[in-house]
Amino acid sequence: MIELKGDSLTFDEFSRIVYRRDPVFLHPLAVKKVQESRRWVEGHLLKGNKVYGVNTGFGKLSETSISAMELDALQLNLIRSHACGIGEIFSEEVSRAMLLLRANALAKGYSGVCVETLQRLIDCLNKGVHPLVPSQGSLGASGDLAPLSHLALVLVGEGKAQYKGEILSGKQALEKAGLKPITLKAKEGLALINGTQAMTGLGVIAYLEAEYLADIADRVASLTIEGLRGVIDAFYPEPHSVRPFPEQQKVAARIYSFLSDSQLVTKQGEERVQDAYSIRCIPQVHGAVRQVLGYVRDTLLIEMNAATDNPLIFTESDQVISSGNFHGQPIAFAMDFLGIAVSELANISERRTERLVNPQLSEGLPAFLSNKPGLESGLMIAQYAAASLVSENKSLAHPASVDSIPSSANQEDHVSMGTTAASHAASIIRNSRVVLAIEAICAAQAVDFRGVNQLGTHSKQFHQHIREVVPILTTDRVLSTDIENMAEAIKQRRFILKEGFDE
Repeated sequence: MIELKGDSLTFDEFSRIVYRRDPVFLHPLAVKKVQESRRWVEGHLLKGNKVYGVNTGFGKLSETSISAMELDALQLNLIRSHACGIGEIFSEEVSRAMLLLRANALAKGYSGVCVETLQRLIDCLNKGVHPLVPSQGSLGASGDLAPLSHLALVLVGEGKAQYKGEILSGKQALEKAGLKPITLKAKEGLALINGTQAMTGLGVIAYLEAEYLADIADRVASLTIEGLRGVIDAFYPEPHSVRPFPEQQKVAARIYSFLSDSQLVTKQGEERVQDAYSIRCIPQVHGAVRQVLGYVRDTLLIEMNAATDNPLIFTESDQVISSGNFHGQPIAFAMDFLGIAVSELANISERRTERLVNPQLSEGLPAFLSNKPGLESGLMIAQYAAASLVSENKSLAHPASVDSIPSSANQEDHVSMGTTAASHAASIIRNSRVVLAIEAICAAQAVDFRGVNQLGTHSKQFHQHIREVVPILTTDRVLSTDIENMAEAIKQRRFILKEGFDE
């Protein structure tokens, strides 16, 4: 069981809940804070005080007062009218991430919801009721209004959800899970949809995948170095000690440890003085990617545990404050930066693949790693596929965060496009996973020609794992399945990495 308190959710807990479905419950302190916040809302309603989103309209309509008899209808109308999402449905993991992160934000006790409403979000998580949320339609301020509205619809028995593999109406899904729809009270509809949980949920999933991809990239690059009989001197600690980026130093040390007992690597001057940049500069490029991952990690960790709706209720000082915590700019920047970094991980990988298959660059390997060059094309077109994906990444890496478009009659006149940035980053990660899968296939084929028995201990183990997924290429065959299988094996983390980056 994992406790939600609103301020201490970790990446490990996120993974356990989203992927492994560990159960969740509210910490008693969170329950107390939520109850206090709700009492504040109800007290001010009794006094007739005007509070945005509680007894007023929304956005440009914030000066319109709503009668006491229509407050519940106001919240339901909000959810229905804002459910304008379009496009493909987010994955089940993203839906779970949104449920989790919205519950964690409300558990902070600044949103004025009923405990029962918050509990229903947690019930959906624990019982596997996953709202179907369209992936397009968010401007990233006032948060993820459209995606979160589709999430909230299921809580009131509307919209659609997936339950045990079956797509049902929200009402049917709740009933099959033994749950009842909730009735939204004053402020609750706004509290459910005013936040950054779509971009943040998608962003955390993308970050976790990118982190593993960076680990795999070091492994794959090491195998390529052996396939090309690379010069190991570039990974000695001395050059990295005088440009002391910690991430660069760690990547160099990690790759050096993988290659330290290899009989395939060479030393400076034995066969050549130095390698091309895509080999020699791996620590500098992979290390810089790690720097970006650190920035993204820190940004997401704050946002995972933040109150991002509006207005926020501060019971201790008896204040309700309209502010802009729903604005997704921090996540938009982080996701754009993540996409740029991972696209570079793919760019340098594709260049290494080219060196493996190009007979003018491969240090004596057969052309295109074919057993019968000319009669057979070997892995020639695998490099084409990688080149296509890195080119696509360059378009996707154009920053979404530099764009903005006014909405709500110019009341909301600057937005973040953070969910677009997160979606682009996720697409870049998917593409880059395939690019690295292609390099891994080519590197494994190269060392088969060189002699697997000469590999270093770590690379020998990694090569064996690759061969469990993709058999050696002895004659031309359809490679699409091999590439897909390798990419899926990376996604499923089937390669056990005994050495973590920080070890």
